[in-house]
Amino acid sequence: MLYAPRAFQALWEGFLLLDRRLADAAREGRDPLMVQLRLAWWRDRFDQSAAEWPQGEPLLALLHPWDAERAALRGIVDGWEARVVGEDGGAELGRARIEAICALARLSGVAADQGIRQAAAEWLGIEPAAPRAPALSRAMRPLVILRGMALREAAGRTGGPLRDFLAILRLGLLGR
Repeated sequence: MLYAPRAFQALWEGFLLLDRRLADAAREGRDPLMVQLRLAWWRDRFDQSAAEWPQGEPLLALLHPWDAERAALRGIVDGWEARVVGEDGGAELGRARIEAICALARLSGVAADQGIRQAAAEWLGIEPAAPRAPALSRAMRPLVILRGMALREAAGRTGGPLRDFLAILRLGLLGR
């Protein structure tokens, strides 16, 4: 997140924390009915405008800038539910995450083009890595890092904490 311009760091933080919170709610071994109840609470929030959200939930406060793109957040909730109770193998969740990344780009003033979709799909392991990494704006630098590290891991090129740190540093500073 720190490689994104300061004005957009909260957008990234909210997106990543929401996905983590939903992953925890939909954790393996939980009763599917309880998972659906937990996810329904989030779905109900994203069906309301941010002004109507309850006070006191720090993650909702962090997601206020997403008000215009609440549908993308709701899509992630639906994706997690489909993963838990459906039989799509996480395909809907992958599509929802890509759409949320595109929404994040729009909120950052960046056109959600094919390069962003490609980088998000590669990060999530939905598509194989393209021979050439898409060029993304500075506002999308966290996606460059997420994609790069996922591709390193998929290729078995993790070389310990120092090499990973240097790879993150290179991706964050140079964008490739």
